[in-house]
Amino acid sequence: MSDELAPRQPQSPVYETDTPVRYETDGAVAWITMDRPQFNNAQNSQMTYALDAAFARATDDDAIKVIVLAGEGKHFSAGHDIGTPGRDHLVPFDRKLMFGDHTTRPGAELLYTREHEVYLGMCRRWRDIPKPTIAMVQGACIAGGLMLAWVCDLIVASEDAFFQDPVNRMGIPGVEYFAHGFELPPRVAKEFLLLGERMPAARAYQFGMVNRLFPRETLREETAGIAHELAQRPRLGNWLTKQAFNHVEDLRGKRTAMDAVFHMHHFAHAQNDLVSGNSLGGLDGKAMAAANKKAAGKA
Repeated sequence: MSDELAPRQPQSPVYETDTPVRYETDGAVAWITMDRPQFNNAQNSQMTYALDAAFARATDDDAIKVIVLAGEGKHFSAGHDIGTPGRDHLVPFDRKLMFGDHTTRPGAELLYTREHEVYLGMCRRWRDIPKPTIAMVQGACIAGGLMLAWVCDLIVASEDAFFQDPVNRMGIPGVEYFAHGFELPPRVAKEFLLLGERMPAARAYQFGMVNRLFPRETLREETAGIAHELAQRPRLGNWLTKQAFNHVEDLRGKRTAMDAVFHMHHFAHAQNDLVSGNSLGGLDGKAMAAANKKAAGKA
């Protein structure tokens, strides 16, 4: 997310690593692992494009039948990077979709253009990968982390995992890939967004947002078992099954709902800019973390 009113000179982020994503294979399964554990796998654009390259690599490799998305360390992902030294929201990148360079755009157009590419556009691109994808979630799966889990076909979680979208604190109606009303019953989704509280994995499992729950110490082994089982299924059958369910979701309005809420999302950013000079309502990663911990009774 950007907190700028107008284009600025490209910044010089301080990346703690040149490889924010690891790519490994185990037989027919590709393991794509977000690897910024010191920042709880907060997603900057460096990571987003590394994820895209890893997904493309797995898609292009005929030997790979299933893809697992994971996060290194204590947490799956704390969401979008809104406060680390590697935050790179004003850096031009070699774009993969048909959107212009956001860094040349004035006012609200900067953020609107960037998030079409790196958030909504990338998530839709990854949702359409023709191979089954599994999100292996441990610890926190917050805001932008939800988007990464939700684009996967299956979500397997540790028993201590939790899910949260707290951006209503910023006056924003949920993250850009607005799947809340498709992942959860409407009234539960409203509670999830309006209060922004942590949803334990066990409750998410009850609503069908999570497929399987395992102890953290056996999570990888159990996820690998599911992935290798899927890899035995016919390749075309897996792809057609994905297409069938994605089509059903879109017939229910998933894509058009996301388009509508994406515009509401950016109206909220613009309102924040106008009233506070900051598109996030003056909140950064540290402030959001403190508020979230306080709400969870851990301050």
